[in-house]
Amino acid sequence: MTCLLAAGVLTFGQVAAAADSQSEIAKKLNNPIASLISVPMQLNYDENIGPGDAGERWVLNIQPVIPINLNENWNVISRTILPLIDQNDIPAGTDESGLGDVFQSLFFSPKAPTAGGWIWGVGPALLLPTASENVLGAEKWAAGPTAVALKQASGWTYGALTNHVWSFAGDNDRADISTTFLQPFLAYTTATFTTLGANTESSYDWKREEWSVPLNLTATQVFKVGEQPMSLQLGARYWADAPDSGPEGWGWRMTYTLVFPR
Repeated sequence: MTCLLAAGVLTFGQVAAAADSQSEIAKKLNNPIASLISVPMQLNYDENIGPGDAGERWVLNIQPVIPINLNENWNVISRTILPLIDQNDIPAGTDESGLGDVFQSLFFSPKAPTAGGWIWGVGPALLLPTASENVLGAEKWAAGPTAVALKQASGWTYGALTNHVWSFAGDNDRADISTTFLQPFLAYTTATFTTLGANTESSYDWKREEWSVPLNLTATQVFKVGEQPMSLQLGARYWADAPDSGPEGWGWRMTYTLVFPR
């Protein structure tokens, strides 16, 4: 009887530990600079692009996040966005598929939050002209600063990420780059490790004086297959503002993330 009781307590403890683990993973996935190795694969679809609103675009962003331990007080968080693009009728009658330009960010971030509970990081951002086809990239090197600040409490996560890049080299026949990106975000994680989120991924092109403002609404579930933690996100996007040649109306997003806790 004693052995059975002990076994029961151990099983309950294992369940509780697993729940704590998933809760912590859900929390860290809401933090762009958490000390957590993850590989999000984000599939986006947008339409009504280009003259006559005839174009459509699929983009699979492979976005590995790798924390690097600097010392007992600081981490560097590497965030990479590698886009695989398939677009049709952009411009009309032209279909292209291939690799887009890679965007690399490095955030130097304290391991401990501030006294007020804020988590923050700053560092450089770099746009690399890696596109496999001319129409899939800017054919420019660009760089600038990036920063993020957020707070997490009682299931809520809120904050903002921003960057600005200027072109400094590349094809002289292509337009120069001066672009500001702004991503305020708000999310709430439930006791079942489900996160409901809202953000914008707005950008302002200072050369063309044009905004792109997609509003994203998402739902994300953390779960395990065997011992492997992962998450699945589904979301809708509405383009509140875009250049004349940009997307219009609604789009959607699906993100599958593999997580590798330390």
